[in-house]
Amino acid sequence: MDKFEKLTAIAAPMPLINIDTDMIIPKQFLKTIKRSGLGVSAFYEMRYDTDGAENPEFVLNKDAYRDAQILIAGDNFGCGSSREHAPWALLDFGIRCVVSTSFADIFFNNCFKNGILPVVVTQDQLNLLMKDAEKGANARMTVDLENQQIETSDGDVVAFDIDPFRKHCLINGLDDIGLTLEKSASIDAFESQMASQRPWV
Repeated sequence: MDKFEKLTAIAAPMPLINIDTDMIIPKQFLKTIKRSGLGVSAFYEMRYDTDGAENPEFVLNKDAYRDAQILIAGDNFGCGSSREHAPWALLDFGIRCVVSTSFADIFFNNCFKNGILPVVVTQDQLNLLMKDAEKGANARMTVDLENQQIETSDGDVVAFDIDPFRKHCLINGLDDIGLTLEKSASIDAFESQMASQRPWV
């Protein structure tokens, strides 16, 4: 998993509330167990028309936001059915950080396991960030995980809280497998001990 330390990138405004996991990645794209290749289908029903052509009104299809790596979203982002494909699709598209006033629990947890930083802010803070994101390509924000703050293109600073353990994992690029491998010396020692004590196992 890629480390997340400090990200300076274009922020895209997505003020819709209750963006669920089916909106992020529709069910017909859940057949794969690979984490790559889903970005092209992210937000499929909003992003494309019935003929498969891009919807020019959708924010991520606009030239200013095609390279956005930060989403400033409405309340209750990631609600709906549980599907790890949702953060996979966002990450494959290029999104590394989502900011909202609240997230669905399962989606929130899955983000951390896949290298995406979900940031919870107050409504007033979200309003400030949304207004800045609406500036288009000039809306370059800096998300500083170490100092737990977001700086807007105007220099306004929004502080945020994060669980210390999750912060440690993101900064060091540790998913569940990475956390296990940190204990590899202890695991090897245990296995050697068991092999000598119970050679029949």
